Amino acid sequence: MLIDTHCHLDAAEFGAVGDAERDAVVADAQAAGVGLLVLPAVEVGSFAAVADCCRRYPEAVPAYGIHPMYAPRAAEADLATLRHWLERELAGPRPPVAVGEIGLDLFQPELQAGEGLARQEHFFVEQLKIARDFNLPVLLHVRRAIDPVLKQLRRIAVPGGIAHAFNGSRQQAEEFLKLGFKLGFGGTLSYSGSSRIRGLAAELPEDALVLETDAPDIRPAFAPDTPNQPQYLAAFAATLAKLRGTTPAAVAAFTSANARAVLPGLAAYCKLPPP
Repeated sequence: MLIDTHCHLDAAEFGAVGDAERDAVVADAQAAGVGLLVLPAVEVGSFAAVADCCRRYPEAVPAYGIHPMYAPRAAEADLATLRHWLERELAGPRPPVAVGEIGLDLFQPELQAGEGLARQEHFFVEQLKIARDFNLPVLLHVRRAIDPVLKQLRRIAVPGGIAHAFNGSRQQAEEFLKLGFKLGFGGTLSYSGSSRIRGLAAELPEDALVLETDAPDIRPAFAPDTPNQPQYLAAFAATLAKLRGTTPAAVAAFTSANARAVLPGLAAYCKLPPP
């Protein structure tokens, strides 16, 4: 079984929650061997859509957080809402497995202008504290911000998590691993020009790696003009297998084991029967 550790199934690109288009996306993922999809929220306004998807699809697993790109429009009260939402949902039938997607984004200049960077850092730090308080791992957005993210992780200890769309150096990878994190690899592997990332995926210990799509984003080389799909995880697994000189089945086994290890809440979903 493959586990997509980062998939925005609730995104508008897949239509309204529960419509035929999204049903087909999930069915195609199932047919490709993707057994679980972790759905990170990006803002308080998306919490309900993520929860609805996870109620509709047994394969969908929730995480809740405030993405750094949404920090400019987030309110201080949203942090209290996140705490309340986590407390309630952890006691329910579809408990979240992580706090996320959270982190820092130093790629887009507008997110750093004025007080933008300070605002990002504030929401990131406060969400790390929330994850620590609930003993939940985190799903990290680290675009052009790996060292600042690592700095905060050293200050505020959380029970591990995933550095989503990892695009750093070997040294930075090892720093994440020391802190109990796994590294997310996906569509970037499909680009032959991504030699550094492909090299890391080939050389890092197998217990460092998890697979993800970030669907509908990070479109792969073989489908650059349409939204990314969770079914493509099988192709990313095959590419990773080729890079590491092993089989897709072996990649599915160790990446899924890694996902379950770093997101312990997945264990309950692996045992869930269909509704």
